[in-house]
Amino acid sequence: MKVLLINTSERYGGAAVAASRLQEALKNNGVKATMLVRDKQTNRTDVVALPHGWRTAWNFVWERVVIWAANRFERDRIFAVDIANTGTDVTALPEFSEADIIHLHWVNQGMLSLRDLGRILASGKPVVWTMHDLWPATGICHHPRQCPSYREAEGCRQCPILRSRKRHGLAHRVFQQKMRLYKTGHITFVGCSRWIADMARESRLLQGQTVVSIPNPINTSLFRPHDMQAARARCGLPQEGRLLLFGSVKITDKRKGIDYLVEACRLLARQKPELRQTMGVVLFGNDSNVEQVSTLLPFRTYGLGYIRDEHRLVDIYNAVDLYVTPSLEDNLPNMIMEAMACGTPCVGFNTGGIPEMIDHLHNGYVARYQSAEDLANGICWTLNEGDYQSLSEQAVRKVAARYAEPVVARQFIELYNRLA
Repeated sequence: MKVLLINTSERYGGAAVAASRLQEALKNNGVKATMLVRDKQTNRTDVVALPHGWRTAWNFVWERVVIWAANRFERDRIFAVDIANTGTDVTALPEFSEADIIHLHWVNQGMLSLRDLGRILASGKPVVWTMHDLWPATGICHHPRQCPSYREAEGCRQCPILRSRKRHGLAHRVFQQKMRLYKTGHITFVGCSRWIADMARESRLLQGQTVVSIPNPINTSLFRPHDMQAARARCGLPQEGRLLLFGSVKITDKRKGIDYLVEACRLLARQKPELRQTMGVVLFGNDSNVEQVSTLLPFRTYGLGYIRDEHRLVDIYNAVDLYVTPSLEDNLPNMIMEAMACGTPCVGFNTGGIPEMIDHLHNGYVARYQSAEDLANGICWTLNEGDYQSLSEQAVRKVAARYAEPVVARQFIELYNRLA
């Protein structure tokens, strides 16, 4: 069996990491898997990049121009949506012709247009689409939050994200284009979490389509527990004291909840002043505002920048006592999976797919949504009141049982066999 995985980027972003890991999992379980990307970051021969040129750059720019105009020529929020009005026809590529299964992942920002998706469906090849967010099930947004429009018959009227609130504006038009597209062929949509699969089933767009839930995989031979002191030495972190970890591609992204982490740490510092001397916060991510965030926290901070090397990531997870993820909405965060695989308990809000990963008081703590106070309680409970050794061991077991490469690869292979 030959599978073609399609994603905009090879390595950058959570979807790219998940798609790359799935490719490895499939290959390690007897499937010939090739990945097609627009942006290639390695020299791997089983990852194929689209030809680069003026057309590739133009695809990206033209989509933003159309969104910019619909946003009344304001620059804010123009990257919060995608309209897939430009892209590349991949059906003529040899990798496409040779594939038995086409497996889409995150294909936005000029990778594939809706017309290109139509060509893929017209080829007659079975199509699987992993939803790393809800864009495939909405008009133009990735995170609809409380907006119910994508569930309604007319679909995505008066989009609350764009400044132009026309009843039949850009979001509505793209919704209708997707509606017509999905009627031309069958797609098996895969939610990384049960949460996003349930949300997708409510979409008017996906009525009549198949929606299943299969998680992303992780290499548990790489992501596993190591000696904490040795890991701290390799990361240049202090040997003594407790360390909390917070990471995000963009640390100051409000959706990732940095404000709640800051408030939770301030509450802890007020309740237990001695923690100011013994607690530290490790930050990693591609953001120039790390220093600004550091000034808001009452504890010593250690900025590590954006980490691409997975071996260094393993050291970071093993060097800290706790991973805190105050995200306001997340599908199936790679970082929670990575931390738990390394035996690091996690604390996060009860939202999205997070409570599917963190079992409350069993391998971590699930805090009340948007409650900095309960987030602080979770940090305190995990480090001081719970059986930390048991929490750590249960985190490792959870990942091995649900997210390990062989477990996830087997589910996808069974799906592919049903479709082939």
